[in-house]
Amino acid sequence: MTARLLLQLAGLFGALGVAIGAFGAHALHDTLVRAGRLDTFETAVRYQFYHTLALLAVGTLWAARPELRALGTTGALWAGGIVVFSGSLYALCFTGITKLGAVAPIGGLLLLGGWISLLLAVREL
Repeated sequence: MTARLLLQLAGLFGALGVAIGAFGAHALHDTLVRAGRLDTFETAVRYQFYHTLALLAVGTLWAARPELRALGTTGALWAGGIVVFSGSLYALCFTGITKLGAVAPIGGLLLLGGWISLLLAVREL
């Protein structure tokens, strides 16, 4: 993982968040409401964006302070958390397979791990 890759992932996840969010708000809105999954979908988009912005900040910090290599772990955990947490919730919304909701806590642990990793990575600033 590099600072450049973290910034590229922030760009990718940001673009996907806008596209997926717009698709859900417009093309899928009625379907999500009927299925009772609008809140789940909005949670997935919201957490994707929170952590996309966090990736952007960490990538920027790492680019400015390349000696903080542990920020790569932070970014990897957040990227994995976005894919697993938001991805499993999107899949649940799109497929209706409720067992996919059981995967979301794993993604949540990755996101949490990223925040703890950040705490440790910057302790000597």
